[in-house]
Amino acid sequence: MSRLNFKLEATASGSRARAATFTTLHGEVQTPIFMPVGTQATVKNQTVESLKTAGSNVLLANTYHLLLRPGPEVMRKFGGIHKFMNWDRPVLTDSGGFQIFSLSHSREMNEKGARFLSYVDNRPILLTPELSIDMQKAINSDIMMVLDQCIESNATRKDAKAAMELTHRWAKRSLEARGETLQSMFGIVQGACFEDLRKQSADVLINLQVNGEGFDGLAIGGLAVGETKSEREDFTAITTEMLPANLPRYLMGVGTPIDILEAVHRGVDMFDCILPNQYGQRGVAFTSLGNFQMRRSVYKFSEEKLDPGCDCLTCTNYSRAYLHHLIKTDEPLGWHLLSLHNITFYHRFMGEMRMSILGGNFLDFYNRKRKELVMTDQENPPSPMKASTPYKKDKRLQLGDYEVVVSRRGFSSIRQKSSGEVMHSVNPPQEEAHNLYVMPARIDERLKEVEEIVIWDVGLGAAHNSMAVIHEFANKDLSGKIRIVSFENDTDPLKLALRNAPAFPHLHHAAPHELIKLNKWVSPKGNIAWDLIQGDFSHTFPGAMKPHVIFYDPFSIQTNVELWSDETFARIFEHCHGNKVQLLNYSASTAVRAALLSVGFTVGYGPSSGPKSTTTVAYNDSSLAHKLETTLLGEEWLIRWEKSDVKSARGLSNSDEKEFEEKIRKHSQFQRT
Repeated sequence: MSRLNFKLEATASGSRARAATFTTLHGEVQTPIFMPVGTQATVKNQTVESLKTAGSNVLLANTYHLLLRPGPEVMRKFGGIHKFMNWDRPVLTDSGGFQIFSLSHSREMNEKGARFLSYVDNRPILLTPELSIDMQKAINSDIMMVLDQCIESNATRKDAKAAMELTHRWAKRSLEARGETLQSMFGIVQGACFEDLRKQSADVLINLQVNGEGFDGLAIGGLAVGETKSEREDFTAITTEMLPANLPRYLMGVGTPIDILEAVHRGVDMFDCILPNQYGQRGVAFTSLGNFQMRRSVYKFSEEKLDPGCDCLTCTNYSRAYLHHLIKTDEPLGWHLLSLHNITFYHRFMGEMRMSILGGNFLDFYNRKRKELVMTDQENPPSPMKASTPYKKDKRLQLGDYEVVVSRRGFSSIRQKSSGEVMHSVNPPQEEAHNLYVMPARIDERLKEVEEIVIWDVGLGAAHNSMAVIHEFANKDLSGKIRIVSFENDTDPLKLALRNAPAFPHLHHAAPHELIKLNKWVSPKGNIAWDLIQGDFSHTFPGAMKPHVIFYDPFSIQTNVELWSDETFARIFEHCHGNKVQLLNYSASTAVRAALLSVGFTVGYGPSSGPKSTTTVAYNDSSLAHKLETTLLGEEWLIRWEKSDVKSARGLSNSDEKEFEEKIRKHSQFQRT
């Protein structure tokens, strides 16, 4: 049983391409996935913030380099790499095996390990499987790799067999060294370009156990080290066929987008490579129109964005001419911007592959991308530069004003075409629904006070928030009942998501199907009822049952001004009289918080969501805020509000504005006792 709770969601028809999810100590991972290489606890030319913006979810760090500098003592002091580099998502650490391979002229190998001189202070170091794992435990990575002996892919059979067998013995020692840590560990299949050795290696590692536990995933090592492209593809296919379907598969050190496409087609789930950064520093950009060499003088006067199909920070803000100038002058900013674009390109590419697998059209995607990914700006002249004729979008991915989009991190969301707004665009939608709405609602606790708790779901969308409640509580024995009341004036987003259910795992349940047909659903246990009220929320909510919890999740104020006005909040406040109500909202807007305060809500800080360090939670009764231990807006917020240029959620006349502002200044939560 894998510690990663690996779940295979789909395998492509006519291909071995797979889409899956697994859960690490620092979050969920969706595959196929690309992991940028952060060798020394940093991805070259990038910040943690830029990586998150690009869509990075897992980073790879290097045990060998971190062992030499800063060393295990520093890592232990910080509790691991996450706090050290300010990264709160998963990390995979390699073992140092590839560095042993690359030090072929300055190291000695034996059964114990590899002896070499530190490039930091020239002291001798014996890197053993135990030291490698001990360092990875100090790093506190989510996934550790066993120490292996990597050799050239064109090695003799005798040498390949000896290295493979040593890798197996080291793998057993690595498992033994893991001890009681909760970190996961991958074994590495070796055997060079010998099919029978690959089979032997896979069999040994699949069956290897220590104290009843085996590996949580398996990597394919010994490729991308000198073999031809066709050999790499052949042995990738040969090896994946030997590996179990219920564990993640990781092809180490690969590669270009076309290499990754071919490997996904052959059944690989995980990848890492330095190429997005290395190519960026060399002036090469991967784009939807092919690979561009930005040193070419053809870009000197180009005012166009780098890639017409990309919305990354580089493409949004800088011209090709400027990028050409930066690269020609060897400015580090140029390396940063091209690397950022390349990493974004990789993540979007992985997300598109995942979507095509879940949507059942991977082979079409594969055949099209095989041609696109090998184009260059020599073959596809960049001036005049226009995007190639786009492929017609699959009609299944659109309905009315809505379409399915894939994020840079690989999850699917619904986008309103007219406004451009994406529902749950930053974090995986079900994760956000759980963390932002379900957990803070403390439904279990509230049920101790009422026989039936009523939850308003304002803005049904693709039903992420309501389904998060259902998944959390449908199979539990509750002390009372839950009634969800969803409000929506257009059910096309949910219908579209149901049409593309493989891309929306939260809908793999009878409830949303029945809700669309009957406007209601009741759980088999009878402990949860779900009602749908269609129409404009501002007109329909007065006829609904009074809530105890409100998930306030409509489109933003830019798209739906009325639902964020103080008049609407005042009507909600008045309607809820008699119930103690908690209102949860994704916004961190000063104007929205001010509107809630102005009508009488007590307002506090909600949990973080993506780039927002806080969201908003409001109460019509301050005692509930104190009972749920909410941190309320205080004097520091009031000072910021006083300085704000936008004090209200809508335009007010001068007289109304003064009255509005006075209500906030006199609000009880800002009065010192």
